[in-house]
This record gives sequence, structure tokens and C-alpha cells, in this order.
Amino acid sequence: MVVLSVEHWLTPVNPRQRESTGNPAIHLTKPSLMIRKILPYLRPYRAPFALALSQVFMISGLELLKPWPLKMIIDSVLGDKPLPWGLSGTVPPEAFLILACAGMVVVYLLLGGLTLANNYTTIRIGQRMVNDLRRDLYSHLQRLSLAFHSRRQVGDLLYRVTADTYAIQSLTMNGLFPIVTAALLLVGMFTVMIRIDWLLTLMALAVCPALLLSISIMGGRISSAAMEARQHESEVYSVVQRAMSAMRIIQAFTKEEEEHRKFMHASQESLGASLRLYTLQTFYSGVINVVMAVGTAFVVWVGARHVMSGQLTVGEIIVFTTYLASLYAPINTISQTWGIIQGAKVGVQRAFEILEVERDLPDGSRVFPPSGARGEIHYQGVSFHYISEQPVLKGIDLHVQPGQKVAIVGPTGVGKSTLVSLLPRFYDPLSGRVSIDGTDVREFQLKALRQQIGMVLQPPLVFPISVRENIAYGRPEASVEEIEEAAKLARIHDSIQRLPQKYDTIVGEQGATLSEGERQRITIARAILRNAPILILDEPTSSVDAETESLIMEGLNQLTAGRTTFIIAHRLSTVRQADVILVLRHGEVVEQGGFDELIRQNGYFASLYRTQFGTGENSAF
Repeated sequence: MVVLSVEHWLTPVNPRQRESTGNPAIHLTKPSLMIRKILPYLRPYRAPFALALSQVFMISGLELLKPWPLKMIIDSVLGDKPLPWGLSGTVPPEAFLILACAGMVVVYLLLGGLTLANNYTTIRIGQRMVNDLRRDLYSHLQRLSLAFHSRRQVGDLLYRVTADTYAIQSLTMNGLFPIVTAALLLVGMFTVMIRIDWLLTLMALAVCPALLLSISIMGGRISSAAMEARQHESEVYSVVQRAMSAMRIIQAFTKEEEEHRKFMHASQESLGASLRLYTLQTFYSGVINVVMAVGTAFVVWVGARHVMSGQLTVGEIIVFTTYLASLYAPINTISQTWGIIQGAKVGVQRAFEILEVERDLPDGSRVFPPSGARGEIHYQGVSFHYISEQPVLKGIDLHVQPGQKVAIVGPTGVGKSTLVSLLPRFYDPLSGRVSIDGTDVREFQLKALRQQIGMVLQPPLVFPISVRENIAYGRPEASVEEIEEAAKLARIHDSIQRLPQKYDTIVGEQGATLSEGERQRITIARAILRNAPILILDEPTSSVDAETESLIMEGLNQLTAGRTTFIIAHRLSTVRQADVILVLRHGEVVEQGGFDELIRQNGYFASLYRTQFGTGENSAF
């Protein structure tokens, strides 16, 4: 793992390294494609899914049995119809009444137990699917290039990983099973009801066209409103994330009120979008309920007239009206669940939109020998740009022998960081090639390549974990002695010993409990412990005073001994120790050579040196 500070490397996108998927959310609106995307997450849970389906069939059967004990009591115990199943004359009505009441209790007990078991099974499957989707999404995000991450808001990605992934549970378990259950009930009840009174059944189903029309009209609007609500909610995440990570700057420039206004605006937009979604869903629910109420009233009126004319018994009309309520309940469930599915579909689209982003840095297949890289680096005609017609690097040629120290100097924005970022393949050159030990870096596995490179970058990044874990971040298996030795070489050991829990002291968020110099030295200790054959040092002593710099340079001299080292140099004390100094200007190498050689040439580097020397040797270029 490469030890790096992300912020310094988040630069604009290389046009040749864009995602190639267009807008996946548009493609995923096709139901067939959505199903194909979701099925792999359901496949590992085939057995519990089959169990849940069997539970649904049993629940549907028990739902159909619910009104029958009451019908038999009304018709055969209270009425004059004979007992069913040929029990008349053999079972007293009082005993049959007890049996019917007991049967009613048993049906409800079984129904409650199966419903509980089914809810547990489906929720468990759904949660595992959410976890699997999160695993894939998080893993994929880690493998996308810095060019991708530089274009995306952290808060939006955070929302997609934590919130949008729940939608796969809503879409499958909370959407599929209620619809399956409702469909089974619908078929079963229709079969029973049409045997009781076919005319009333057809009248009851007359509301279905109106329900389907409501679903058709409102479904698209609910889906659009759900997409808008999720986008605004992710924007709230982004605003909060940006503010929390820049709190020191916000307070230093007294921008609290402005940031508060930004947050409140984002929050109000999000809540407004959510209110519009809930209003649509509530209106949709109300329309469905009114349509069903009209159908129920009409059927009850006709059914009552059939009882009065003797076409139906009281028990039959009770069973029928019970089924009628239960018939409309599945229809209502299907229509309401459809609204839930429209909202959940948006979340799944947003999650798969990231998963469909193709990796813009194809992984190679080669690995390094067990002894590691020798460290011979060769840049051959390397050119690169982030924005078309604005080249950052133009035709760079550089050959570095194993163990050499290369200092890269030049004005800010000239491409120094970009040049070294091509080595661990944070980006690929637009033309030319970068090779290690004679092999193009694009042929290596990314993990294998980056394991050969240690980095000390700007700004120094530490994590809110213990000091020991921070130093051992690139080599977690390192022993206590190795960690302390690395800290001593980085001249941070004595400072750590003064901390409350020494190496076990937890560092504050973004290293807030440490000084800038202490954070810098911890990142140097991390690179020392990494023990990689190639090093990239970006202003390794920029955050320390002259005395500490002198101590750190002693440690760095030991660190760089025998290792190929690239130093983005801003202090002459670092430049003087380099074997080769590469001077960049306007994206091109204008001078190259040793320190004394470049001073004698009296060119651009000598001019920089004289300018800096006039303001003190340790000033920055």
C-alpha cells in the first residue's frame, strides 16, 4: 500500500481517463437490465429465498381460511344449514361451535407465527444483499483513479454507499414479497368469490382499470420526485463533509455564517424535495383508497340486495365482504408497493451507476521479483494534460539509475507533482512511457507496483487512530521495535514519548492534536517503515523549523541510501544532496544535471538559486 496524502493529488480529469458509461441511471430504468443487475446479489441466498416463498404460500392459504370458521358458525350453528363435512347428527352444534372457534384461533396463531418467520427471513436476506452491494461499491470506489475522485463530491459518494444501498432491500424484499403475497391472495380470493357470486366478483374487479390508470399516471412522477429527493439529500452530505474537513479555515476566515447559510439552503432544498415526494405518495395513496371505497360501497349495496332476495345467505355475504376487503387489500398492497419500488429503484440506479464506471487505469499482470524493484526509472517522451490544449508535461525524457536521488524543481504549477504521480500510475501519460527496470509501469499489477513505492506527500496526512497504527499504516505487521526505530530515524520518537499514552495515543481527526511538524515526521516514519526501493518525497521538510529539518535530513539520508528517490524540492539543503536536479518550466525540462554543474551553467536554475539565496537559503522556490 502506498503511503500518500490524497488532497495534493486530486487534480482535474485527464480527458482520456473519463468514465465510458455515459449515464448508467438512464440504462438501468429498463426492468430487464435492473433484474439482471440485482439477480447476482440474490443468487447466494437461494435457499432462504425459497423458504421465504414457501412461507408466503402458507400465509396466503391461511389468509383464505380466516373467514370460513365464522361462516360455518353463522350458517350452520346460528342458521339452519347442515354442518359441513357430513357432521350433522354426529357432532352437537355446541361442540361444533367450540371446534370452529378453536379453528379460528389456530388459524390466527399459525398466521402470526408464519408472518413473523417470513419477516425475519426476508429482512435477513435483504440486509445481506445490502451488505454485499456495499462491499462491491466500496471496493470499486477504492479502485477508481484519483481522476474520478477529483470530479466527485465526497458527500455524494458517502450517501450512495451508506443510504442508496438500502434500496436493494426495499426493491427486492420489501417490494417483491408483498407483491407475490398479494398476487397469491388475489388469485385465491378471486377463485373463491367467483364461486360464491360471479356477478359481485366482476363488479368488485371493475375498479382495477381505475387503479391501473392511477399507477400509470403517478408512478413516473413518484420516481422523478424520489430521484430529486436523493440528489438533494446527497448534497446535504457533501456540504457537511466539506465544512467538517475545513473547519479550521472556516473559523480562521470567520466564514461560519456563510457556511451556515449554505447548509441551511441545502437542507431546505432537501426537505422541500422530500416533502414533494411524500405529498405525491400520500396523494397516490388517497386516490387508491377512494377508488377502492367506491368499489366496496357499490358491491355491498348489490350484495345486500342479493341477501334480501335470497340469492345469498348471511354467512356467504359475510365471507364475500370479508374477501372483498381482503381482495382490495392485495390490490392496495400492489399499488402502494409499486410506489415504494419507484423510490427504491432510484437508489439502486445511483449505486449501480458507480459500479458501472469502468476503471480508467487497466490493471496489468506482471509482478516484481521477491527481491523487489532495482529502481531504474526511465521517462521516454512523456506528455500529459488535464485539459485539452493546456499541456502540463511535454516530451519529458529522464533516465534514473538505481539508488540515485533526483530533485525536481521549478515554479508552482509547472507539473512537478504530476511528473512523479505517473510513476505509481495515479495517471497514465497521454504519450510516451514510464518504465521501472525496463518494464512499462502499465504492465504491472497496480498493487504490486505501488508496494514498491513509499511516499511522503503534502499536506501530511494522519488518521484518527493511534500513533503506532499511523506509522505502521503501510506495514501493519511491523514489530514494536521496527516502529520505534522508524520514529527515531524520523526524529519523532522523543515527541511521541511525551504524549499521554505515548505510541498508543489516539490522534485527533486530521491530526488536529499534533503540530504540522509532528504530522510531517509521522508520515516520514511511515515511509521509513515501508522500506520500499523507490521513494517519492514531496517537500519532506517544509513543515518544520531549521533545527528539526537538520535532524530529519539525517534520517532521510539513511532512508534514501541505496533507494531511487524523487524529491520535489523547495529548499536548497535538499537540492544540494541530489545526484540529478531536474528543472521544469512550462512543462518542459529546461535544465538537468548536478548542483555545481547547473550553477556553473548560469542558466534558469542559477537564477532561481540567486533569487533564493538573496532571501535566505531555506526559502522556497
